[in-house]
Amino acid sequence: MTNDSHKARLSELVRELAVIHEKVTLASGLESDFYVDMRRATLHHEAAPLIGHVMLDLLEESGFAPGDYDAVGGLTMGADPVATAMLHAAASRGLDVDAFVVRKAAKDHGMKRQIEGPDVSGRRVIVLEDTSTTGGSPLEAARTLRETGAEVLAVAVIVDRATGAKEKIEAEGFPYFYALGLEDLGLA
Repeated sequence: MTNDSHKARLSELVRELAVIHEKVTLASGLESDFYVDMRRATLHHEAAPLIGHVMLDLLEESGFAPGDYDAVGGLTMGADPVATAMLHAAASRGLDVDAFVVRKAAKDHGMKRQIEGPDVSGRRVIVLEDTSTTGGSPLEAARTLRETGAEVLAVAVIVDRATGAKEKIEAEGFPYFYALGLEDLGLA
């Protein structure tokens, strides 16, 4: 399967599984006539592997060749299955890409870590999110990663809602990439 066919099939699956047509209030507080419940896709047996490959291809097409970054992840919970899908897709291609999870706050017990997984200090990372409205979650993750010594190269999301996330994230100095836009989901 080529990236174009991966992306086309992923777009179909997201439309079928994750797009809900009803009035909702988003985490940002904004109201919308539709909701994209990406966990219905990121945790689906067919969609999840496609997500891993589409996101790896998106990064490569955006100038991040295999080996340019060491790990992927973001704020729990939206980014977790995306990072895992990418880790598995990378392994299937013989690539070494780790995944990590950024907690909203450090644990108050055990190792008291805010970032779980392999150590990211001094490593080149890509921040992920399943869908982004305002860019708040990826930016929170990026700031936390920088504070722990990671080099944040970019932010990549599966679905961009075209509601300002790209502009906000780029204003903070991070390149922003997305795999599917509203037009890909029949929402534009």
